[in-house]
Amino acid sequence: MRITRRLEFDAGHRIPDHKSQCRNLHGHRYVIEITLEGEVQNAAGAADNGMALDFSDIKAIARKRLIDAWDHAFLVWREDRAVVDFLATLPDHKTVLLDCVPTAENLARAAFDLLAPVYRENYGPRLTLNKIRLYETPNCWADAP
Repeated sequence: MRITRRLEFDAGHRIPDHKSQCRNLHGHRYVIEITLEGEVQNAAGAADNGMALDFSDIKAIARKRLIDAWDHAFLVWREDRAVVDFLATLPDHKTVLLDCVPTAENLARAAFDLLAPVYRENYGPRLTLNKIRLYETPNCWADAP
């Protein structure tokens, strides 16, 4: 069984080598879909009876490990020195330094790599992260893995 929870967050970024507008500082209303795969629980009387996992549990883990960190932050490639240095001048600015250029593809992969071990730690082999779909706009998205 596959189940998916959809969450939204706002964040800024830039693609420094982009040939068009995305090389400028800008932001998006990102949407992330977290798809888990596992067996439906069959335990009468259990809170998760008939579910692979309660959707609120998917949300709680994603918020704690990813959404709270990325929401209303500027997601910046640590090698983009001009932007890193500029953001450092803003008191209490919420900046997330990444080891990759913050494209939709790289952010989807980073989210997958961050969340997969957390779901594995919490649910073992009975439930695994199957896919992250990250929408940068309503018409543009990337899937990981």
